[in-house]
Amino acid sequence: MPRTLLIGSKNLKKAKELAEILARLPWEVKSLADFPDIPEAAETAETFEQNALDKAAAYARQTGLWCVADDSGLIVDALDGAPGVYSARYAGGHGDDAANRARLLRELAGVPEPKRTARFVCCAALVTPEGDTHVEIGTVEGRIIHEERGAMGFGYDPLFVPEGKERTFAEMPADEKHTISHRGRAFGKLRAYLEALA
Repeated sequence: MPRTLLIGSKNLKKAKELAEILARLPWEVKSLADFPDIPEAAETAETFEQNALDKAAAYARQTGLWCVADDSGLIVDALDGAPGVYSARYAGGHGDDAANRARLLRELAGVPEPKRTARFVCCAALVTPEGDTHVEIGTVEGRIIHEERGAMGFGYDPLFVPEGKERTFAEMPADEKHTISHRGRAFGKLRAYLEALA
């Protein structure tokens, strides 16, 4: 088994979240901050799974390390599944969270509460330098509220209230969010897979 596991994300907030979820594994967890010269892997596929696999494979190949990466997104029923795989670049530029949230609110203007259902999806992929792969999926149902609430989290977290809860992801402490979030569920299963290999 490898002694080092690489988190394949240039998004510092996401990398921090994944490091928290994968903490206390029997390997050293590294991030791409440890490899500043490696270019960011492209997300050009049409599915969460293929994007996650492509990113993990690219970083595993360049570093020689086992790599985990994910592709996540928000699926809004009233918008026919948008923003979907384009969640990070919904407003045009990649990773402009505020602009993405603003566009989402504009698109949902006038949509009544019962029709603001949505879900977060996360595909977590593990790829070895030899090309072996393992994939896990996590989802969480919820709804999109009418204005942002909360200062924690990132992305669409201030607009998403998970099913059965009253607070947005951005209003929850990290440990609470990780137990129910799409990313927590996908990487929780991936963590169990890694532990079983030990």
